[in-house]
Amino acid sequence: MIAFVRGEVAAVTLSSAVLEVGGVGLELMCTPGTLATLRVGAAATLPTSMVVREDSLTIFGFRDEDEKQVFEIVQTASGVGPKVAQAIVAVMSPDEVRRAITTEDVKALTRVPGIGQKGAQRIILELKDRIGPPVGVHHPAAAAPASAPWRDQVQQGLIGLGWSAKEADRAVEAVAPGAGDSPDVGALLRAALRTLSKA
Repeated sequence: MIAFVRGEVAAVTLSSAVLEVGGVGLELMCTPGTLATLRVGAAATLPTSMVVREDSLTIFGFRDEDEKQVFEIVQTASGVGPKVAQAIVAVMSPDEVRRAITTEDVKALTRVPGIGQKGAQRIILELKDRIGPPVGVHHPAAAAPASAPWRDQVQQGLIGLGWSAKEADRAVEAVAPGAGDSPDVGALLRAALRTLSKA
């Protein structure tokens, strides 16, 4: 089990980052919010979770241990695989996930692409006694790198979560006025997903 990866950021794509560790480039699948905190050429340490399948071995990277913990716990609910778990931590902060489950907020969970009403109810039923209360971990705003426009990151993040390019474009335009000078890609992605869930 690879618990964390520490190394120089060799590349950042729209859905993953490559960290060089001892001359080996490890690709970590990350949410747009986590990717926005990374800079090519800078050192980084990311908590990781390794998912082993018959035909693949995938490493998921996280902003912190709290995000990783929620990613792993939600997968213990039936019907939740790593892709849906990653979508959950992309759309909601760890405390928002805990709050939604402990307060039985089905509507909040159905904002996540891939989770319908029955799926949300099942997650609540199976995890309510295990997820724990919100712990108050504050995720500071992650400024998007100047070389990577936040629009592309948010749009590709939405497409990666299952929305069409047209829907993603519309959501990006809707949240653009609130971007400001140093956009928080994670927050903008969550805002864009909220506009899509209302549509």
